[in-house]
Amino acid sequence: MTNIITTNGLCKQYGSAMGVKDLDLTVPEGVIYGFLGPNGAGKSTTMKMILGLAKPTCGTITVFDKLVNSKNRLSILKETGSLIESPSYYAHLTGKENLKIISTLKELPDHEVDRVLKLVRLEKQKDKKVGQYSLGMKQRLGLAAALLGNPKLLVLDEPTNGLDPAGIQEIRELICSLPHSFGMTVMVSSHLLSEIDQMAGHIGVISRGELVFQDRLSVLHDRSDSCIAIRTLNNEAASNVLSSQGISCQEDGSFLLIPRLSDRKLAEYFLQFLKNEIGVVRIEERKKTLEDIFLELTGMAVNL
Repeated sequence: MTNIITTNGLCKQYGSAMGVKDLDLTVPEGVIYGFLGPNGAGKSTTMKMILGLAKPTCGTITVFDKLVNSKNRLSILKETGSLIESPSYYAHLTGKENLKIISTLKELPDHEVDRVLKLVRLEKQKDKKVGQYSLGMKQRLGLAAALLGNPKLLVLDEPTNGLDPAGIQEIRELICSLPHSFGMTVMVSSHLLSEIDQMAGHIGVISRGELVFQDRLSVLHDRSDSCIAIRTLNNEAASNVLSSQGISCQEDGSFLLIPRLSDRKLAEYFLQFLKNEIGVVRIEERKKTLEDIFLELTGMAVNL
């Protein structure tokens, strides 16, 4: 599979602090690549360097098999759409007029503006001044601007910021359709783990400027080993019964955790509990969520 974005040893230093350190990203063609990390992990800085908006301290970036430098930057940007941090706009102009300016600069036909407005569900607000837009509408306008001209690569930094639940779902569905409908490769960052989980096929996790995981999302989910949690009226006795059957268990508060078993096996062990007059008061299946795995990778439980 061809990689649309590749970085090698990418670093960005601010004074004595390393904002991004030795980053080796690979974003395959035609996928949605989720870029996850806590606030301040280096996501926006990395995306700015990919787009040529920030200069790396060291390392290289390749986009469309071209090195990102002053010579190639414009040719790369012609095939790239982006929304980094908050969108830029002219508040005294309408949404359509803002997009028309960008469309003219890109030498695109007039109907392209109407197309992207419809894609982001802003066609009914196109003649309203952007200064009167809500935060969510401004975010949609920024996404519309990024979609002008059907770019091969779309780089989105927190694209659902400021949207209500219905708006988040609409934008998520739109992003998910882009690789199949338009052949786009999408790199999307977020600290909303559930959003990335529902959009991305590939994922990179960054923590304190360093890449701590990169692979298919399915590989990350494979780490979520499930187990059975049991609470009884006599956990010590229940543990002895399980141990006598060769089942290892560990304590977790008032619960005993055992490996996932078939329904038949569980029924057999519960029958043993009954024979030993051990009352079972609760049983549940537990599985690590993407957030649990994320916290393990980053070692952080705050700033999510």
